[in-house]
Amino acid sequence: MKDLDARCVNTIRILSAEAVQKANSGHPGMPMGAATMAYVLWTRFLKHNPRNPQWPDRDRFILSAGHGSMLLYSLLHLTGYGLPLEEIRNFRQWESRTPGHPEYGLTPGVELTTGPLGQGFAHGVGMAMAERYLAERFNRPGHTIVDHYTYAIVSDGDLMEGISHEAAGLAGHLRLGKLIYLFDDNRITIEGSTALAVSDNVRGRFEAYGWEVFEVDGNDIVALTDAITRARANLSQPTLIAARTHIAYGSPKKQDTAAAHGSPLGEDELRATKAALGWTAAEPFHVPPEVRDHMAAAIERGAAHEREWLARLDAYGKAHAEERARWDFWQSGRLPESWDAALLDTDPGSAPTATRAASGRAINILAGALGNLVGGSADLAPSNNTEIKGQGAFGPDGVKGPNIHFGVREHAMAAAMNGMALHGGLRPYAGTFLVFSDYMRPSLRLAALMQAPSIFIFTHDSIGVGEDGPTHQPIEHLASLRAIPGLTVIRPADARETLEAWWAALQTRGPVALILSRQNLPLLDRSGHRLPAGAGGQVGQSGAGATADRSGHPPLAALGAFVLAEAGPGERRPGSPQESPGPDLVLIASGSEVQLCLQARLSLEQRGVRTRVVSMPSWELFERQSETYRRFVLPPGTVRLAVEAGSPFGWERYTGQRDAVIGLDRFGASAPAGILFERLGFTPPAIEERALALLDAAALLPASAPRKTPGRLNE
Repeated sequence: MKDLDARCVNTIRILSAEAVQKANSGHPGMPMGAATMAYVLWTRFLKHNPRNPQWPDRDRFILSAGHGSMLLYSLLHLTGYGLPLEEIRNFRQWESRTPGHPEYGLTPGVELTTGPLGQGFAHGVGMAMAERYLAERFNRPGHTIVDHYTYAIVSDGDLMEGISHEAAGLAGHLRLGKLIYLFDDNRITIEGSTALAVSDNVRGRFEAYGWEVFEVDGNDIVALTDAITRARANLSQPTLIAARTHIAYGSPKKQDTAAAHGSPLGEDELRATKAALGWTAAEPFHVPPEVRDHMAAAIERGAAHEREWLARLDAYGKAHAEERARWDFWQSGRLPESWDAALLDTDPGSAPTATRAASGRAINILAGALGNLVGGSADLAPSNNTEIKGQGAFGPDGVKGPNIHFGVREHAMAAAMNGMALHGGLRPYAGTFLVFSDYMRPSLRLAALMQAPSIFIFTHDSIGVGEDGPTHQPIEHLASLRAIPGLTVIRPADARETLEAWWAALQTRGPVALILSRQNLPLLDRSGHRLPAGAGGQVGQSGAGATADRSGHPPLAALGAFVLAEAGPGERRPGSPQESPGPDLVLIASGSEVQLCLQARLSLEQRGVRTRVVSMPSWELFERQSETYRRFVLPPGTVRLAVEAGSPFGWERYTGQRDAVIGLDRFGASAPAGILFERLGFTPPAIEERALALLDAAALLPASAPRKTPGRLNE
């Protein structure tokens, strides 16, 4: 290793160890061991521009081993990303831009949030898929505007996590040749040697997936350079470069030990490490001038890369003006003008329709309107209705269309879709059964953390799954998805609401989960719906105004909740001198249970109970509306009964002590859907009975309505 190279590598090591020591928290070992291969990649291969971290044709770099975040922060600081030395000193502190794990949108140059091991590995597969898709969609002979690689540094822990197996299999099948991963093969995890738990043949495993594999010394610059060069030349296979490294390289007492994995070296050991590495600077956080100059060359090198690309883009536009305009628009992330006309003008039909089928219809309408909608399913496209009809698929032999066959790989599918969304240029979606959202939770959570515009389609949303039984009937899943901050959950009640849910999904900042039925649902009568005067409505996550439809307000489902059927004229309540204003009772429901509330309302109104029905497809969208609108939909002081064929957990935000929720606190059973709804208490008579009991207990039951004693439901 040349002297300057060695000083640069040691600067990365020492900066990382010092930051961890100052914070008294973090992982010094990984950055110290992986510093050489990161240095080689960033100074000899990575195409990036520190002054414009978001230019479209940059290479993507992912630190999947996110616990080693100081490695990335050191590189970003040294190569000129505007991350000052003060932020390195402020590692892991309140409001710093150097958090414990890299966070997308917080630190310039961080391509995605990597926390749970394996996630960065799988997200990178999605980024490489996006590069392939856009390259085949836009590049023309003599005009290449999409030509970049996706690199990652991955750890032993990444390769152990199950998601890496799924993602590696998908990448190998698709022959993602521009995907190159450097494996930090230090053979140490928190508990000690990896030999305690792992005896995998990593090379054999990845070769079986269809990857090219190289094994090199992780401190040999020449060997690393040769391996990356060869990997870049292989455009028909992804590559894993297994670099044998030493955790906490240079530490006399902690190199190759688990003690360096998640704890500072200690002041004495840090001094001993500096001496062993020949580091003579007395002051902490020192960057030698020659190192700073050498690493800062990335600024001009990156600017030259971007200038050259802009020249190619200009030439492309002159030769292919229409395609250039389309490229610019896709990259902007905007929606085309009048994109929603066909969607909102579509007649949902009068026949009962499963909302999964209505969603499939929306996808096919939107595919034509947007152009860059891509997606698929975890081997469930016929059930999830995720196929874009009449178009081809993304496969090993190239991109023939927007349909993606993810295989039975929910873990990898969700992460890859996030990676595609973060890459830019595409609008990805992916589907599976709601019960399998459990497999996707880490990726769903990261999508919410990053506010990635991913659309998750979850069908078979309740006990309506029927005969497949409790293993496939989601009970707690709606509540658990609603508990994820930043994830917008929408459960439409019929075909019309489903079309509107897609409208809202494309207008919403951040990820959206569409919750859809297997069983057919009737088209609901909206003739009695009510809106307050001047209802405008918000849809965007950050309060951005929504585009209004022809009635001057967003589609009703996009408001999150709306009055579907208003209370009829009632009688005087006891002690009231005139007809009681407002409803006696508000029935609130989502999805398939809304129709049950409408039926119960008819009977309750006949008994003299002024009954309002509120369809509430999305708590999150409803909470973004004004307080005036929310109070209009759910008037304070009225008795409320919420109905949902899932866990009642969370509904207390809309129900008080004198209100109730008809939900499920047990698993389902194997039986036809109709039988299950009846036996588990989801019928109009059961709703009516519970409503009358609530009103009676609140002394609000009209004189004409008989008193009832509620039965026990869901037993």
